[in-house]
Order: sequence, then structure tokens, then C-alpha cells
Amino acid sequence: MADERERSRRVESGMHDPRIVDRDEELVDRSGLGDDEVDQVVRVMQALRGWHAASERMSEASRRYMQLNQTDMRAIRFLIAARNQGLVVTPGALAEHLGISSASTTKLLDRLERGGHVTRSPHPSDRRALAIAVTEHTRKDARETVGRQHARRFAAAAALAPEEREVVIRFLDALAATGDD
Repeated sequence: MADERERSRRVESGMHDPRIVDRDEELVDRSGLGDDEVDQVVRVMQALRGWHAASERMSEASRRYMQLNQTDMRAIRFLIAARNQGLVVTPGALAEHLGISSASTTKLLDRLERGGHVTRSPHPSDRRALAIAVTEHTRKDARETVGRQHARRFAAAAALAPEEREVVIRFLDALAATGDD
């Protein structure tokens, strides 16, 4: 069993090492980087993978606890953020945020309302529209799960020096831009 774990760890470690996955430098340009620097970059990639895995586990645990799927959770977070800002959310605004059709939004709202997570009421200033709000019970549940996780993440970022946060911001912004191609 220990041999299997070690083998798995070595394979996972190699998944981010261009010296293993791109030996001929067809994709990853390593010119100007020594082995120590490549090792450090690989550790950054492994740390990102670890963060992603932890984030996925936390999100899954929250969804399971609240008995909601990923889109439902995104809707709940949006509704809570709007509530905290004193904004009224319409089905159209929710559909736009989630990137789903109005028919899918109706199904989502039906499901969330049946589960006691949201209410629909007349819009306060547009009699043709509905206002969607998260229930107090769901808001409290989300605060206890997602809110506590966010607080720990905030604390980790706050523990960095201002210059370190700027480096992290530049790195993550550059990383996010790699998906724009």
C-alpha cells in the first residue's frame, strides 16, 4: 500500500513537471531557467492543484450539506450578495448572472422555492416583474458553510504582506488570462 501511495505521489508530481511531460520543449519554454527554478515553478503548479482540489472538496461539502447543485449554489450566493447590497434580483438578472435561459431559470426557481431556499414576490417598483430573495434559513446555512470558508480564505490573504498580495494578484490575473485564448 505504501508503494502504491509513493508511486501515485511521484506520478502526480510529474504531471506538472515539463521536464517529464514535455521533454523536447515543444510546448513549455524552459530556456533561461535552471533546475532549481523549474522545481520552484513545478511546486507553484502543485500548490495550485492542491488549492483547486481543496476548493472542490469544500464546495462539494457545502452543496451536499445544503442539498443543492452547483448552479443552485451560484444562484444562492448571488442572491445573498444582492441582499447584502440592498438590491432587488429579478429572474432575468439571475438568468444573466448564471448564463442560463429563462426556461432554465424558471425550473431552478421552482426547485429552490420547493426546497424553501427562495421566495418570489412582486417587484417593489416594477409591477410586471418578480423579486427573488433568499430565505433567512438558507442565508444562515450558507453563512455557516460558505461564509466560514470564505473567512478562512480572507485570513490567509490578509496574512500576506501588501507586496506579497500584489504579486499573488498579478500571478492569478495572468493565470486567469491564459484561459482567454
